[in-house]
Amino acid sequence: MGFLTEHYRWLLAFHVISVIAWMAGMLYLPRLFVYHVDAPKGSQQSETFKIMEKKLLRLIINPAMIAAFLFGILMLIANPALLQEPWMHMKLASVILLSGLHGFFAKTVKIFARDENTRPAKFYRIINEVPAVLMAIIVIMVIVRPF
Repeated sequence: MGFLTEHYRWLLAFHVISVIAWMAGMLYLPRLFVYHVDAPKGSQQSETFKIMEKKLLRLIINPAMIAAFLFGILMLIANPALLQEPWMHMKLASVILLSGLHGFFAKTVKIFARDENTRPAKFYRIINEVPAVLMAIIVIMVIVRPF
């Protein structure tokens, strides 16, 4: 644990970098869904969106989420007192919701890959706002620590 405590700032830096990459993908992927809805099934445009969605999920979003969790857990191991803070409970609840949304997005990538999407673009425009709201809650909890 001494090693983690001594390198806490490095853990924090890599955690923040990972979260930024995760959020970039989580904000962009549903926007791709919005455009993909309007692409005719089987068209070159639709096939391009499938590739973009799959690569964004597998090469950026998934690894970034794993890294964010890894560095976050290591930070909690280094400073377990954080788990006693009410703001941390709210942050972790928001992270769990964000992770569930991540799972929904991963499932949606598969649905689009099979040309089985039934949701309209408006649904994806609305769901596109959810990661931003959760991100705002998380940032406020960590920076402001309102309770």
